[in-house]
Amino acid sequence: MLSSLAWTLPLLLSISTPSAAYWKGFNIPANLPSGACKTREDWARDFSTLHSLPGDFASARLFASCDCGTLANAVPAAIAANTKLLVGAWATDNVHYEAEKKALLQAIQQYGTGWIVAVSVGSEDLYRNDHSASALASQIREVKSLLCERGACGIEVGHVDTWTAWVDPKNEDVIRACDFVGHDGYPYWEGASVEGGLNAFRTNLEKTRSVVNRVKPGTWVWVTETGWPVTGANFGAASSSIANAQAYWKTVACEIFQGAHTFWYTTQDFASSPSFGVLGPDFKPLYDLSC
Repeated sequence: MLSSLAWTLPLLLSISTPSAAYWKGFNIPANLPSGACKTREDWARDFSTLHSLPGDFASARLFASCDCGTLANAVPAAIAANTKLLVGAWATDNVHYEAEKKALLQAIQQYGTGWIVAVSVGSEDLYRNDHSASALASQIREVKSLLCERGACGIEVGHVDTWTAWVDPKNEDVIRACDFVGHDGYPYWEGASVEGGLNAFRTNLEKTRSVVNRVKPGTWVWVTETGWPVTGANFGAASSSIANAQAYWKTVACEIFQGAHTFWYTTQDFASSPSFGVLGPDFKPLYDLSC
């Protein structure tokens, strides 16, 4: 395993920002492992669990606004738990996109904006080739305009995608439209061993940061997805295990929490394979989450 010191310094230099405080949280799905939509009570348990973990996680990333009544159920639970949300709004399929905008604006009308960390328009659309860069950039600007019309000009609006999408020159219009860039990086899916995965994460994050700084200097790069699976098939040299997930957390998470806004993947997905969740069916951590 790589020495923590050997890669920590260049990593922190590559993602450092003027602020000493960073959001740290988890990606949370709107569905239970059974597939059922979460209720307000389910969201309340999620947020309460986050606060109970070592480090007291007070923020979370949601993928959607209208799906499963995400914001209608999650926002009041988040407010009650003093948890802030990185809100997602799906950008693919115009009917879906319109419903997402409507749900977001309804939540703002009902609850104000104090619960919002930022808004991500779309998730990995560029990686999937679901959208052209120009179309996605237009949607980002539209959401920013809609928020501003409602007195919420201060809310940052960006997009979340894979590092491979961000370094592709054809996607630079999206970077220009973003207030922040959400970086998704999974050394596991690149077939790296957990030892090599640590270096792969650092290298790919630096690549994203370098492109963003060239295209739109001063734009922050957030780590919006990364993690290591506890179960599932091997992928190249990458193997899933609680021990490897623990090692990845201790070396990667514990460092980037100190140098970038970070949302780890994920809280609970034990019905999936591979499973990246840090919590078991009993909502207890599968490994040590202290730093």
